[in-house]
Amino acid sequence: MRNVIAIFGLALLFVVGLSAEQGSAQPDLKKKVDSLFVIASSGELRFRDLNEPAMDSIAALGRPAVPILIDKFITKSARERWTIIWTLERIGSEAVPDLVAALKRPNPLIVSRCAWALGSIKDSTSTIPLTEVCNHDDWSVRNEAVLALGKIGDARASETVLAALSDTIGQVRKSAVVSAGKIKIPLAIQPLVRTLADPFYGARLMAIEALAKFDSSVVIDALADAMEDDPPIIGHLACRLLGQLATPEAIEILHQQVLIGDTERKRFAALALVEADPLDNCGFRSVYLNEQTDRLSRIQIESAIAAATDEQGQP
Repeated sequence: MRNVIAIFGLALLFVVGLSAEQGSAQPDLKKKVDSLFVIASSGELRFRDLNEPAMDSIAALGRPAVPILIDKFITKSARERWTIIWTLERIGSEAVPDLVAALKRPNPLIVSRCAWALGSIKDSTSTIPLTEVCNHDDWSVRNEAVLALGKIGDARASETVLAALSDTIGQVRKSAVVSAGKIKIPLAIQPLVRTLADPFYGARLMAIEALAKFDSSVVIDALADAMEDDPPIIGHLACRLLGQLATPEAIEILHQQVLIGDTERKRFAALALVEADPLDNCGFRSVYLNEQTDRLSRIQIESAIAAATDEQGQP
């Protein structure tokens, strides 16, 4: 019986979608979209197999359905928000003009979600309009616009993304870091190294991931130059990234930090060496263990060695 209901529902969606597509200019278009949207966004078990077909049916209406979907962005339901995004993704570039126009609306909630949708569609024609809202008074709009620019990956957004690295809101700076890494903006390497000391931990951690996307030799040079910068956390997190890069140059810098750094730096460098050289092929293990005067640091490093050894399948 459940299969019969599902088949009937699919057939109904096809008929509704076809009739709506043929008469998309009819006054009842909104009513049809609303009816399909109820099914598409429903979490009820009986509609589970109809969610995707309903989204497809709305998408088949094309651009006429876009303003109706945009108006629904005021919803408080996460399921409905995602349904709108997924449906707009299906419509694709055809939805971009109306989404761009909606970036000028007074409601920042709608503007931010339209920016989110544009990033999901990834059409480069929306790059410039998105840069224009990156100075919006509402931080959530700036955040979504900067994120969208990174997803689109258009180099024309480079200057805007670089500026967002200095935003007053930590979440926006984090999004700018992510986008700088996705676009691979050459001029972003030095600012990203400085972001390793950002007050917001999310921006700091994402800076490590973003820097890893660039040419490793250029990044390693920048990290080497920043080892003695203030605050010290820049050098500490630089060690973590060097451990991930694990090139001979990176390992040598870490070795030097073990020898000349303070107690905290020695610990970060040693842990990074364990990651970069888990089998101790370079023979630095005895050096960085002997340099650990802090008992807790030594225990932490020995635990990391044990974990790395187990992961490598060594006895």
